[in-house]
Parts: sequence; C-alpha cells; structure tokens
Amino acid sequence: MSEEITRLEQEMAVLREKLVTARKAIGPESVDNYEFPAAEGGAVTLSELFGDKQDLLVIHNMGKACRYCTLWADGLNGVVSHLANRAGLALFSPDDPQTQRAFAESRGWRFRVVSYGDTDFAAKMGFNNQPDRYMPGASAFLKRADGSIVRTGRAYFGPGDDFCAVWHLFDLFADGAAGWEPQYAY
Repeated sequence: MSEEITRLEQEMAVLREKLVTARKAIGPESVDNYEFPAAEGGAVTLSELFGDKQDLLVIHNMGKACRYCTLWADGLNGVVSHLANRAGLALFSPDDPQTQRAFAESRGWRFRVVSYGDTDFAAKMGFNNQPDRYMPGASAFLKRADGSIVRTGRAYFGPGDDFCAVWHLFDLFADGAAGWEPQYAY
C-alpha cells in the first residue's frame, strides 16, 4: 500500500506542475488601476497596494459572514511575513472598511484588508459571478515598469485545496475531516 501512496503523491506532484504551467500559459491579463474605499478613510488604488514590490497577492474573501473564508485568512497569519517579503499582500471582501478593520483586529490578522466597495473588481477577476455571490480565492498581479498592471495567475479556494493545510492534515485521520466545519471560536 505504501508504494501506491508514493506513486500517487508523485503523480500529484507532476499534475501540480502541469497546473502551474497551464496557468502561466494563459498569459497576463490587463487590469485597471481600481480605487477602493480604505479602512483608514479616503481611498487606496490597486497600484498603491503593491507598496515597494513588483508583485501583489490579493486574497478574495467572502467576508465576515463566511467561516471558511475566515479559516483561510487565519491561516495566512503564519506565512504573512514570508509573503510580504516577496510581494504586496491584501485581503479583499465585500464588507465595508470599518467592518473589515474590526473583524481583522478581532482575528489578529496582520495583513491589509480592502473593501471591494462599489467596484466591479471582484466580477472582472472572476470572483463574483452573481449579485452578492462572491467566491474565495487568490489573484497574483504584476506592476510593469510603465506602471500598468496585469494579472499573472488566479486560483479558487475550497475545502481540500492546497491553500489551507488543515484539510490535508485532517486527511491523515482514519475518518478524515469527519464532517468538521470551521467555527469563529472553539
């Protein structure tokens, strides 16, 4: 049985590399320099979220009402320093800036939160396919030397994905996640 597990793990590694290659084959997608309401007051543009980095990672989140999105965001805290060293980082949700800030503080999140506001950013990025129906995931952006912005990759989040380690750790148990669902507090 362990030989089969090893073989399957190797196949998954090959498939993961094929997925990375397929995502890159799509090529960069031009993106407008959106302006969003800022929790600090005023507005922030997409280009400002890069800070001094050439790359930006945007986490698309369904907001305070989603326990699963909260689980993914909580998991970012452990790697936020590594991510922020490599790229700008911001979590986006449909919640208003004040709600976001209060919720982020209550969770101890150490990354910037940004509201979609009244923009069509989530829809254009493929993370809002119906009114008030947001999807979780991530988008990677590149700011070119001329200041233009392109999206270089995206992925959707869901139970069992590669972006939340808890699911894979639960898979090691005899009964897997056993119907487990994330909570705001335990």
